[in-house]
Amino acid sequence: MHDLIIIGGGPAGLTAALYAGRSRMDTLLIEKMSLGGRILMSEMIENYPGFPGGILTSELISRMEKQVRELGVKIESEEVLELDCAKKTVKTSNGLSESRAIIIASGSRARKLNVPGEEKYTGRGVSYCATCDAPFYKEKKVVIVGGGNAVAEEAVYLSRFASSVNIVHRRQDLRASMILQEKMQQDKKINFILSSVITEIKGSQKVEAVRIKDLLSGKESDFNCDGVFIYIGYEPETVFLKGKVQMDESGFIICDEIMATSAEGIFACGDCRKKSLYQVINACGDGAVAADSAYKYIAAKG
Repeated sequence: MHDLIIIGGGPAGLTAALYAGRSRMDTLLIEKMSLGGRILMSEMIENYPGFPGGILTSELISRMEKQVRELGVKIESEEVLELDCAKKTVKTSNGLSESRAIIIASGSRARKLNVPGEEKYTGRGVSYCATCDAPFYKEKKVVIVGGGNAVAEEAVYLSRFASSVNIVHRRQDLRASMILQEKMQQDKKINFILSSVITEIKGSQKVEAVRIKDLLSGKESDFNCDGVFIYIGYEPETVFLKGKVQMDESGFIICDEIMATSAEGIFACGDCRKKSLYQVINACGDGAVAADSAYKYIAAKG
């Protein structure tokens, strides 16, 4: 029996573990992959307070992990298969764990385009992580799909390797912050194909081209390239919670201001919950609030 189980080891889960450890709760953190979660797909974090010039993502996560382990929080690498909200039990591939409260910090995954060729060429030219795969595209021509901050950050990173980086976005204006847009505009390797969508990814053994539709004219044409990086948003990792807690139509968990879900003693934080901004800074804030709420819930139960 633990005081608290935290599902997910990204910035939100690690911050929750930090605050739980400082409250001397017997805490178990479960992460199915590497600590850090989806944020590890970005090489550098430039907008985290206190780090002028930015900090390597791996370094920030390493520092968080060190803090958490020093407080005695137990960390296990397992996949959560099922959650019983009433009994506060978590079933994983290695067995069953029980606690007095649970924090869900399961994060999100990249949304797919769902166009012909995407599944076929995933790993053979289709990628969702420039930080992971950019070195494979040295002096090659790549396409990035999307228009938000992630696209801008990855485009600038990819331009260090690729011969050209071509951003395809369905709108005429990008959604990325102005400082990131300025960086892209200053980079001669980065080009923009706006008011356009990709309708197909083509090739033989690997990606060789994408089919692009101009939304203003309706015309379609092939654009030769060696790789396609997709950044069109994210979907929450909440399949294991279906029917357990209240979620919106996209599967994001609905919480109140103290990170409480619709199930008693179950809290949520980070990118798996419905909110207006998905950034490391407010994921950490979520984690701190969730841990404090869990502590108060447990104390009230006696």
